[in-house]
Amino acid sequence: MDKHSLNFGKKERVLNYACQTYQLSRPNKVGAVMALIRDCQPASFEEWESWYFGNAYTAGKNPTKITAESLKELGERLYAKITEVVIPEWESAFRELTEQDCIDYIYNLTINRTYDGYMREKSVINDGLAKIFPDIQFEESDPQLDHAGDIDYIAKVGGQAIGIQIKPIMANTNFGGYSLTERMKASFEAFREQYGGNVFIVFSLDGEIANKDVVEHIKSEIDRLSCR
Repeated sequence: MDKHSLNFGKKERVLNYACQTYQLSRPNKVGAVMALIRDCQPASFEEWESWYFGNAYTAGKNPTKITAESLKELGERLYAKITEVVIPEWESAFRELTEQDCIDYIYNLTINRTYDGYMREKSVINDGLAKIFPDIQFEESDPQLDHAGDIDYIAKVGGQAIGIQIKPIMANTNFGGYSLTERMKASFEAFREQYGGNVFIVFSLDGEIANKDVVEHIKSEIDRLSCR
């Protein structure tokens, strides 16, 4: 298969970091690109490119037409963020970084954060979802499964299931703008194929569900699977 993606080499990490941090590739900026390409079903790159610019609009209350110029403007904003904010912040961090910071970071990541994450997950499930949906069985995801790294709990609905991923609110202050990685998209799709249900991301704030609207989405999915 011919690849059309550009290779940015070492620049890829900083470009990806800044793009995700400032949400410049979200549907409200570039449209629902995966939905668009599935509608298009292109036979060639040129067909997809033409379809995108003919049909893409920003998501939101006041959608606007996406053009090559609007994508160029997003690129210019990305460059400004990197040069004016990201690079100065990183340079400052590099200057101040010590060996003790690295030692403390590894210990904290391995011990402290693992414990906090475990207790957060337990609270969201046991004190939250399990009480909201008392007839549903929530189980920790089998660590041997391919999707286990992206799905924390499986909620059984008859012979099918939905997936739950729990993230701390500090993972993205604006959880409405959270963006899935390509790996996560593939993992969630594999889960749907295996279990029949969708995967839902639950943001936790001090062990409680922060994105309250996800509860209604989970309920709708449970109802859908129950009717099968």
